[in-house]
Amino acid sequence: MASLNVGNLGEYLREQRRQAQLSLRQLADAAGVSNPYLSQIERGLRKPSADILQQLAKALRISAETLYVQAGILDERDRDEVETRAVILGDPSINERQKQVLLQIYDSFRKENAAEAEPADPSAPSGGDDAMHPTN
Repeated sequence: MASLNVGNLGEYLREQRRQAQLSLRQLADAAGVSNPYLSQIERGLRKPSADILQQLAKALRISAETLYVQAGILDERDRDEVETRAVILGDPSINERQKQVLLQIYDSFRKENAAEAEPADPSAPSGGDDAMHPTN
C-alpha cells in the first residue's frame, strides 16, 4: 500500500468540487462531513478514511477508486480491476449468480494473461512446434 499523499488529494478534491460547481459547505453537507473537516482535507491537513472518501466520491459523482488512488490507498494499476468488478457487481440487468460467474471468468483471464506476461524460464524446454506436433 502506498503512503497517503494528502496534499495532492486535497488539491484534486478541490478541483473536482469546483468542476461540480459546489461550495465547500454544499459538498460537506452532501457527503455528510463537517465543513471544517472537509476544509482540512482540501488543505492537506487531514487524512480521510476510505469511508469518507467514498462519501465524497458519491457526493461528487466520481469513482471512489479514483479518490483511493489519489489518496495512495489504491495502487493505480489495481484501479482498473476494482472498477471493472464494481461495474459487474452494480449491473442490475444480470442476477447474482451470473455476476459471480462473470467475475470468475474475468479472474481466470487475468491470471492467464499474467502468466503469459511473466518472463519465460530459460532452463525450461522451449516446446515450440515440436510440442504441438509430436512424432510417432
